This record gives sequence, structure tokens and C-alpha cells, in this order.
Amino acid sequence: MTHRETIERYYLGCSTADVELMTSTLDPDVVHWFLAPNVGSAPVRGGEHLARYWRKVARMIDARWLVDHCLAGADEAVIEWTMTWRPGGSGERIATRGAEWFTFAPGGRITEIRSYYQQREHTTELDGFPYGERGYTTV
Repeated sequence: MTHRETIERYYLGCSTADVELMTSTLDPDVVHWFLAPNVGSAPVRGGEHLARYWRKVARMIDARWLVDHCLAGADEAVIEWTMTWRPGGSGERIATRGAEWFTFAPGGRITEIRSYYQQREHTTELDGFPYGERGYTTV
């Protein structure tokens, strides 16, 4: 699997709240770092713990993640992503856009995720950027 395919598989697990699918992509000692100040900005450590964390989040806010763009090297990848979700778990979907830096162990499992985004109860994105015209996820 390419790094992008691994990340997309991880995000499919996140979006479907499938712990087994997520853990199949994660190193047991993975660390997920979050940009502060976001809700839940403390790092999450361990593959099983991270998968259960995202299962809980996906169910609470009906979240769906998609990779919009990816640059990958030998043991790292950087992506831009879109998460569509429902504040409070109901109502209109909004988009949160962000970027993440992934590192990988030999064999391709994710060892570290550094996440850069601001989650607000309204769409967050680059001001004026032509997302739809460039093929990015739209709500």
C-alpha cells in the first residue's frame, strides 16, 4: 500500500467508527498530536486508544474525513483534508479543513500524526480559496 492508501484506509476507519480498520493502519505506539487550543488538544498515544478516540468522535458529531491532497516521501506524508460534520451531532453539515504530517514505520504503519486545524462550529477554510474548482471536498 502507498502512504496515501494507508491514510485513506485510516480515514475510512475513522469515518465508519471501525476500530479494527483503524488499528490495521496504526503502529501500536502511534502518537497523534493536536493543535491547541482545540477541544481535546492533548496528544493521544497508542493505536487502540487512538482508534477508540476517533470512534467516539465520529459517533458524537457524525464526522467524515477525506484526503484532498497528498505529498509522500519514503517514510513521511503530508496531506490536506476535509472533515464534514454536524455540530452537536445534528443539523447542517459543515466543513473543517486541515493539514496533517504523518510518519511511518518500516512496513507502512502510521507512527505519528501531527494535526494542524482549528475546529469551530462553522466552516473553517482558507479565505477565498477555490476549493471546488481545485477538486477539494465540498459540503
